[in-house]
Amino acid sequence: MKVAFYSTQPYDKDSFDQINDACKHEFLYFDIDLNVQTVKLAEGCQAICIFVNDHVHAEVLQELAKIGVNIVVLRCAGFNQVDLDEARRLNISVLRVPAYSPEAVAEHAVAMMLTLNRKTHKAYNRIREGNFSLNRLIGFNLHGKTVGVIGLGKIGLAFCKIIQGFGCKVIGYDPIATEIPDYIVRTSLDELFAASDIISLHCPLLPSTLHVINKDSLVKMKNGVMLINTSRGGLIHTKHIINALKIGKVGFLGIDVYEQEEKLFFRDLSESLIDDDDILRLMSFPNVLITAHQGFLTKEALHEIAHTTMQNLADAESGVASQNTLV
Repeated sequence: MKVAFYSTQPYDKDSFDQINDACKHEFLYFDIDLNVQTVKLAEGCQAICIFVNDHVHAEVLQELAKIGVNIVVLRCAGFNQVDLDEARRLNISVLRVPAYSPEAVAEHAVAMMLTLNRKTHKAYNRIREGNFSLNRLIGFNLHGKTVGVIGLGKIGLAFCKIIQGFGCKVIGYDPIATEIPDYIVRTSLDELFAASDIISLHCPLLPSTLHVINKDSLVKMKNGVMLINTSRGGLIHTKHIINALKIGKVGFLGIDVYEQEEKLFFRDLSESLIDDDDILRLMSFPNVLITAHQGFLTKEALHEIAHTTMQNLADAESGVASQNTLV
C-alpha cells in the first residue's frame, strides 16, 4: 500500500522502516503537517498516516476522498483532530493506536512532578555554573500527599499505580471507568479539586473536558496546588492558568501539551521569534516546567506505535474491523 506519512520526525522513520521490511508498504515521508494546502501530497496514495497536530477536518477529508484516499491511520490515541462524522459520510476508514505504552506517558507525568517539586532542573544548571548552594531548592515530601487523577483509563491507572508506591493518597474522577483498584478513592470532580495537593490530567479532549481547568475550577483548588498535564493542551484554559500562577493559586505547573502547540512543538525555533505571548509568559515563570509533547517518546512506545499502525493498515485494506477502528 502507498501511504502518505505526515509530520514525520527522524524517530518515526526509523521505527516504521524497521517494521516495514516485513510489510512492504511504500511510505512517502513528509515533515510537514497535513492541512488543506498539503493534502495534495497524498495524491496516488491509498492511505495517510497522521499525528496529533495534523488537522483532518471536513474540507481535508473531502479533498482526500477526491484523490482516492480512503484510509486514515493515526499514530496516537487521541482523535479530536479528525471529523469522524464526515469520514463516516465519505466512507473513509479511521483507525488509531489506543494504547501504545501507558507507562511511557505515566512515567513522564511523574518525572515532571518530581522535577518541579525537588527542582532538579535548577540544581543541574547551578552545578554546571559552579553554584553548589542549596538555597531556594526546598521541596516537599510526596509521602502522605493527596494526588487527584482526572481520567482513569490505561494511562491514568498506570500513573496511579506509580504514585501509590510513593505513599500518596490517590483519588480519582472518571465518569466512564467501571473497574478501578481499591486503593483509588473515587470522588466527584469538585471533591477532587478541593482535596488534592497535586492534580494530574489523563483524560481525552472532548466537548465535556474542554477547559476542565478554568477560572471556576481553579477557585475550588487548594492554594499552591500542583497541576500536571500530559494529555491534551485544550484541557487547560491558558489565560486562566496564567492568572492563577500570577496570584500564587497554582504553585507548580507541568505541561507536556499546550493548547496552541501545533505552531510550536516538534520544531526547532531556537533561531526564530516566537509569536505566542501565552507560551512566552508561561516560560517566564520559575515554577512552570514545559516539555514539547515528549511523554510518549520511549523506544518501547515508538515500536508499539509502528507495530499497531502497520496492523491497522492491514486491517483497513482487508476490510477487517478491529478494536482500533473509529470509523
